[in-house]
Amino acid sequence: MGRRLGGELLRLRDEAGKTQQQAAESINATGTKIVKMERGWVPMRDPDIRVLCEFYGFEDPKAVARLLDLARLDRERRKAKGWWQHSPHPGALSEYIALEDAASRVRTWQLSLVPGLFQTAEYARSLAVSEGVGVWEDPDEIERLVEIRMRRQARLHDERPLQVYAVIWEAALRQLIGGPDTMRTQLERLLELVRLPNVRLQVLPYRAGGHPSITCPFTIVSFAETEAVDVVHADTIASTVWVENEAESAAYGGFFDRTARLSLAQHDSVLLIDTIRQEI
Repeated sequence: MGRRLGGELLRLRDEAGKTQQQAAESINATGTKIVKMERGWVPMRDPDIRVLCEFYGFEDPKAVARLLDLARLDRERRKAKGWWQHSPHPGALSEYIALEDAASRVRTWQLSLVPGLFQTAEYARSLAVSEGVGVWEDPDEIERLVEIRMRRQARLHDERPLQVYAVIWEAALRQLIGGPDTMRTQLERLLELVRLPNVRLQVLPYRAGGHPSITCPFTIVSFAETEAVDVVHADTIASTVWVENEAESAAYGGFFDRTARLSLAQHDSVLLIDTIRQEI
């Protein structure tokens, strides 16, 4: 929310031909504060937003009200103190967990790993300690990491169950993370989860060949609020990519849908998962 609101204010300032220093003077602040606001780093006060909109010549009452709604939602989420606050996760992933906790639906495409919401404790532990994969060395820290991943999965069963639509490449099911026993148990876990009414799982088989999402995994987080735009989270080797622009988020949704259409139906996906389990 904060990044989207900041982006909107940056766009309005650019269209008005104003500098950051001029914008700062209009609200009796420093240029640094404007930088932080436009990057979504700080919560924003309604009076500041109203003054900036007026300064930029942005006077549509409904559009201004929409920005104020975004600011309110952003402030509420920043105030929320969830169980993830003491997570050993890096900041970006901790922020993702907070978004996931507030979400109503998640669509995730995974190339090489089982989605975190579906992982068993042993699978998650194996990822954390695997040479070249995990970044945690302290055993206690690894256990906290595993515990938090398991707590995330409570959203699948609570009073407002998270709707999860996952598409997984076949490679993620065949990679022996943690060895045969760990992987067999993980596949059994997937077979249990697909029975939940709020879980949809499809497998993209090797034979599908090239597809729209071949370059990287990503997750699309959706919210119940009508004002909220989908947030896209994608991890690369060295950084995290966030997308909160309406057009770009919709593009990722299109990639996901096209990849899902190339995937096996859930019934056939279950048969493939069970076949791989038996082979292991």
